[in-house]
Amino acid sequence: MPSPYRALFAPPGTRGFSAAGLVGRMPLSMMGIGVVTMISQVTGRYGLAGALSATIALSSAVLGPQISRLVDRHGQSRVLRPAVLVALTGAAGLLVATRLRWPDAALFVFAALVGCVPSLGSMVRARWAAIYRGTPMLHTAYSFESVIDEVCFIVGPIVSIGLSTAWFPEAGPLLAALFMATGVFWLTSQRATEPRPHPPEEHVRGSALRSPGLQVLVATFVATGTVFGAVDVVTVAFAEELGHKAAASLVLAVYAAGSCVAGLVFGVLRVHGRPERRWLAGVCAMAASMIPLQLVGNLPFLAVALFVAGLFIAPTMITTMSLIEQHVPRAQLTEGMTWISTGLAVGVALGSSVAGLVIDSAGARTGYVVPAVAGAAAVAVGFLGYRRLTRPATSRGGTVEQHGERTDTADTAERHLA
Repeated sequence: MPSPYRALFAPPGTRGFSAAGLVGRMPLSMMGIGVVTMISQVTGRYGLAGALSATIALSSAVLGPQISRLVDRHGQSRVLRPAVLVALTGAAGLLVATRLRWPDAALFVFAALVGCVPSLGSMVRARWAAIYRGTPMLHTAYSFESVIDEVCFIVGPIVSIGLSTAWFPEAGPLLAALFMATGVFWLTSQRATEPRPHPPEEHVRGSALRSPGLQVLVATFVATGTVFGAVDVVTVAFAEELGHKAAASLVLAVYAAGSCVAGLVFGVLRVHGRPERRWLAGVCAMAASMIPLQLVGNLPFLAVALFVAGLFIAPTMITTMSLIEQHVPRAQLTEGMTWISTGLAVGVALGSSVAGLVIDSAGARTGYVVPAVAGAAAVAVGFLGYRRLTRPATSRGGTVEQHGERTDTADTAERHLA
């Protein structure tokens, strides 16, 4: 591991909460694709499968920022445990309803409950921010977490699709629920590194989404999430058309591997220049990488094209987190990060739903038009809102750091780095 990543874990407790975050984020890549695989196997209806996956994503989009806002005010341990119990109830109900062939309406109700799953990535990044705020190591921390995200997307689909196709249809979502429970309860048991809740006098009125810069980031990532959701569903269907449905997990893992490699490299670089320019360049590159998918004719070509496309994901996401630091008050940092996840979730919902309809009506190969159009939309929104990103918030508000004071965790981190 390069020296910046080794130094990252010098403060006590960092290895523990990062490991818990890894386990707890596995459902991010397992649950949606697991539901698609499960429903398509049991019913053969990709439209229904995509709609249920979209319901989970939309529910997460609605509930996630509210959960994170409560976390900023009351702390992770007090909020995340009740929230995950609701999500686990929904997951259990969805599996039972699928097994017993209950009406579609019941499936949608339980899928909506699954969306109550907390955003573990935002919780872990908030812990890193509490330790390394104001130091170059925060860039490395965000890079590492982006790599962890991609590791989840490499391993998760392989395990979820593999179990559901080789064992029984509900196996993938079932394991995702177990990971969810383990990760949340493990993370919330680590109180020493938990960011302190902000007292009432530090609370910022209204939502973090009032920030014009955050609005641009979220809107752009709705379109970007549409790319991700469509690619997942279309790839599963495309592999099935070729008679190799289980291979879809390997192809999607290659997609995530490209992002993982790029994130590792990006994390050891000392980047210069305006972050909003890097961000816009990344959005444009992600959109352009969808063009070769229109020419796919076999799985090896698709894997190569997706690997190249993946190279632009992690650097763009890392830069996005840096921009959030500039545009959102620190007392709303967890909520601000969660809004990005919300934008992605809404996009995934749109992408999986629209892609499922296109597949049912015109076939899997035509489905790759959906991520191409979504990528173009992301570029358009990015250019239209670029000026908002060049004007960081004038008031950071909400924490003692803005008045020149430093947190104890940041001082501890600097002593370890010295």
